[in-house]
Amino acid sequence: MPSHAHDAADSNKSAISPLTRRAFGTAVGATAAAAAVGLSAAPAAEAAPAEAVRERPFRAARGKHARRPNILFILGDDLGWADLSSYGSPDIRTPNLDRLGRQGVRFTDAYSGSATCSPTRFSLYTGRYPGRTKGGLAEPIADRSVGLEPTHPTLASLLRGSGYATALIGKWHCGYLPDYSPTRSGWEEFFGNFGGALEYYSKLGGNGEYDLYEGDAEYKDLRYYTRVLTERASEYVRRDHGRPWLLNLNFTTPHWPWIADGDHEESAEIVRRIKAGDRSALWHSDGGSLEKYKEMVEDLDRSVGEVLKALKRSGQEEDTLVFFASDNGGERFSYNWPLSGNKGSLKEGGIRVPAVLRWPARIDAHQVSDLPVFSPDWTATLLELGGARPDPAYPLDGTSLAGYLLRDEEPGERDLFWRVRGERALRRGEWKYYRGRGGADQLFRLAHDQREQADRAAAEPELLAELRASWERTDAGLLPYPASS
Repeated sequence: MPSHAHDAADSNKSAISPLTRRAFGTAVGATAAAAAVGLSAAPAAEAAPAEAVRERPFRAARGKHARRPNILFILGDDLGWADLSSYGSPDIRTPNLDRLGRQGVRFTDAYSGSATCSPTRFSLYTGRYPGRTKGGLAEPIADRSVGLEPTHPTLASLLRGSGYATALIGKWHCGYLPDYSPTRSGWEEFFGNFGGALEYYSKLGGNGEYDLYEGDAEYKDLRYYTRVLTERASEYVRRDHGRPWLLNLNFTTPHWPWIADGDHEESAEIVRRIKAGDRSALWHSDGGSLEKYKEMVEDLDRSVGEVLKALKRSGQEEDTLVFFASDNGGERFSYNWPLSGNKGSLKEGGIRVPAVLRWPARIDAHQVSDLPVFSPDWTATLLELGGARPDPAYPLDGTSLAGYLLRDEEPGERDLFWRVRGERALRRGEWKYYRGRGGADQLFRLAHDQREQADRAAAEPELLAELRASWERTDAGLLPYPASS
């Protein structure tokens, strides 16, 4: 599958840069300490003028030792695969996120761990399939009955055990108080919302509850939420921490309701409906537009840019690994072309996401990778880079990409697995096995058909059977869904 390369000479267009498809790999685990990982490399080569530089296929840099990185892991919310201008959006302009990608690696075949908000967060925080835990079966979590059990090791708890400061700012969506909270699952600091959505000014959730907290205590701030999160994150990265740090920065932008900064009248109407008992008010099915969505995404881009400026001014930019992605595929107003499907579906548009990574001390700029990766891989990778060992009682389902990123090690063949109620999917190399709610098994060769329109099931029956069997072996080891009510 060709990669869509950003042409720095014209930010309104995308160029095509052919890449040799990399095979991708069996789990190597994240058990080595930082010294054993080979955290060594020359600084990234000095960038040529932007107008003269085009993306090139990813190659690991080599050279001098680099210390364990700070980690700034940023999630957008319901951002579509092609909603960034560097991924092909014809209308939305995202100069800060595009620049972040140019300064490191842009991934064309990155996936979320699931098709909705909370299961993906479970897969990222645990490094395991959502179906390994009861809370991960909710698609997404909508009440107080389940959450991420505090006894389960997480990215934060394991890095904290290896000496990292840990914080989560923004959307948690892995359970509610009193039983579930980031501060019960390894994050030393939490500032944000517990639920899946909130009104951007009042901070009211769908049931009328106030949902902005510092730690486990309510925090009153009625300014536009994206501004509040940006301010908090900027303050965090400017600190003199004295030790490496992990910051999970989870924006709610551009998740509904479709409220941009300054939309006070629309905000007041949604608040009125929430207080009147309208539980569909936040869904905002009678609001929004392509123009409003554009405004929200471009605001997200500016906000990320502000946090990155604060990081640069702090003097920590060189030694900080910054990763940005969406938590799942796009929603109503997203631009997903040429992918089919959107949030909630295991078609490409529901799980393929924009993803960029920058680490100046270790990763060269102006690179693009078509290696298929998904959320649990980043858990395994960050644990290895941070010198943290996974808990052997909770084996990871993700593959560490440290060898790929640092030493140019080619991962071997492996399967990426997804399951949601009524749908199943598995990717191996350029092939994807998919069964939708209609019940028919389908097979797509993504390298030739990323839109998933040419079903090759009848032409490749042996491959179809092999991929289906692999999916079913993995599924057999997961928790079953509870009976529908």
